[in-house]
Amino acid sequence: MELQDDFYNVPQYIETASGNKVSRQSVLCGSQNIVINGKTIVMSGCVIRGDLANVRIGRHCIISKRAVIRPAFKKFSKGVAFFPLHIGDHVLIEEDSIVNAAQVGSYVHIGKNCVIGRRSVLKDCCAIADNTILPPETVVPPFTVYSGSPGKVSGDLPDCTQDLMTDITVSYYQHFKPHGKGK
Repeated sequence: MELQDDFYNVPQYIETASGNKVSRQSVLCGSQNIVINGKTIVMSGCVIRGDLANVRIGRHCIISKRAVIRPAFKKFSKGVAFFPLHIGDHVLIEEDSIVNAAQVGSYVHIGKNCVIGRRSVLKDCCAIADNTILPPETVVPPFTVYSGSPGKVSGDLPDCTQDLMTDITVSYYQHFKPHGKGK
């Protein structure tokens, strides 16, 4: 299946030297603590909370509209501690999802309208189905699909998941094209 071209208005996106495309309608709090490694798309309405702790996003990631990325935290008697969040390469986070994980591995697909509970760990090559709510501190093993509320194992992924996710994210990036001359 070939992806259709998805056009964006040039003035509404900032393109960095490493090929990242970041919407001007997204909110990057504490941008000095946010590292995006390259060829990643951050769409409109996204919120990335680098003001809480460091956020590192790998290459060829797609962060869809209105997604929220925030570092995990833990409450203590003397306050709250935030932990850095690392998102691997070739990760697709779909619309309206909230990611409050400790770690998201590479080749991960998070569906639409998901909530990833605080300090959860999503290992490489896993998927979270649309409308799934993962409880805090859930560990999602490689090659599994989680769905439901609360999220539970609902299936397995093929051994070629890494190749599939690479194809999807690279193709998405290639089909995310500028619209004319700044219309």
